[in-house]
Amino acid sequence: MSDRALWTVEAMAAAMRASRAGPLPGAVRGLSIDSRSIEPGEAFFAIVGENRDGHDFVAAALDRGAALAVVSREKRGAMPPDAPLLVVPDVLAALRDLAGAARARSPARIVAVTGSVGKTGTKDALRLVLASEGETHASAASYNNHWGVPLSLTRLPERAHFAIFEIGMNHAGEIAPLARLVRPHVAIITAVEPVHLEFFDSIEAIADAKAEIFLGLEPDGAAVINRDSPLYERLAGAAQAAGAGRIVSFGDHPVSDARLLKVSLQPEGSSVQANILGSDVVYKLGAPGRHLVLNSLAVLAAAALVGADLAIAALALAALEPPAGRGRRTTLQAPGGAAVLIDESYNANPASMRAALALLGQAPLGRRGRRIAVLGDMLELGAGAAEFHGELVEPIVAHAIDLVFCAGPLMRELWERLPPERRGGYAETSAALEADVLAIVRGGDVIMIKGSLGSRMGPIVQALARRFPRQEAAAPAVAQG
Repeated sequence: MSDRALWTVEAMAAAMRASRAGPLPGAVRGLSIDSRSIEPGEAFFAIVGENRDGHDFVAAALDRGAALAVVSREKRGAMPPDAPLLVVPDVLAALRDLAGAARARSPARIVAVTGSVGKTGTKDALRLVLASEGETHASAASYNNHWGVPLSLTRLPERAHFAIFEIGMNHAGEIAPLARLVRPHVAIITAVEPVHLEFFDSIEAIADAKAEIFLGLEPDGAAVINRDSPLYERLAGAAQAAGAGRIVSFGDHPVSDARLLKVSLQPEGSSVQANILGSDVVYKLGAPGRHLVLNSLAVLAAAALVGADLAIAALALAALEPPAGRGRRTTLQAPGGAAVLIDESYNANPASMRAALALLGQAPLGRRGRRIAVLGDMLELGAGAAEFHGELVEPIVAHAIDLVFCAGPLMRELWERLPPERRGGYAETSAALEADVLAIVRGGDVIMIKGSLGSRMGPIVQALARRFPRQEAAAPAVAQG
């Protein structure tokens, strides 16, 4: 956290129309909604969530050094005596008001990113390439929902040159208010895939919900859309109807504005030749996967659109690395030698699962090594969920995956379709599968673990890390879920 003041208390109180109580400081250095990780000098917002009320943790936040707490008028009486407080009618609404004030005062060039897959990876790549040009702010982790986007926006430093915000959704109508709050100069849709079909009638309905991001574009703002998508015309039409000043396409398609010309895919990364808005560039991507190559076209197009130097931006992509749970590689000291663990446990859907299996298929093996996939249920896929799981047998065979372990009731469909020689093990839960996975690993193997967050595949990753001494591998892999 920077030592520089993020907000004066006077500006916060004015933006949120808050009343003051207790001995307030002149300014705060940051904002938090989590009393467990709050830093000294930050403001604590007592958000009421689905399971917990932040007001119950005000005292803990202040004990950890919070400069003040933002609380609701209704809960004011339950707060510690003489606590430094800003009192508002509703804390989440106050956070949104402060986010609006952050956007109003900022001169930054702003990019917003959504899509069924690749949002976080694209946001992180944009942060990487823009940081070499000037102070750059980006959403932390996957803070992309109704509280995460306002929180990320309130943390935007007044003097930042660039800012990138990830915007997600589960239902129609969720993106539009967040996009209008962020007011991006550039809005990217990475891809539209059959994700969250539990809440939508069709993939076209998902596309329409993603296209809400264009409703927040600044005048003359640019919409960046995947030209290879069968829904491109629908998305471009939505952008035009929303008043986008420019529509920029990216992909393999021969008329793409950011077009892939040549690519060499390697286990450790990719070498790329592309034409970005009329300029030819050659660059290296530090993480492997064709899906990342395509998203890098959108990254470079967006960077150019917000005024960054294209050559410098392309050069920066060589340093791209995945975050934990999204393709990070670790070397395990397994029986018989080193094995490689690919941690994809953060999330999964049909598109990202296929991308991860393709990466596993590219991974080099050690002597006597095997490619092993440990897969958990993909959630929120609606009535077609079983079929989406069963269809994964195709990429498993195509990419020569040797053994597959399946966890969860939905993954039973895949298990039953697997050729017998590829069956590693099946269990109803990830916990019940853990021992079988630990027992099978040997030197030379590459093990990829992936599933939706709710399928709890992360503990298997942790169990492998505990069982075998390990060291970070130099070559990461990414397949966003």
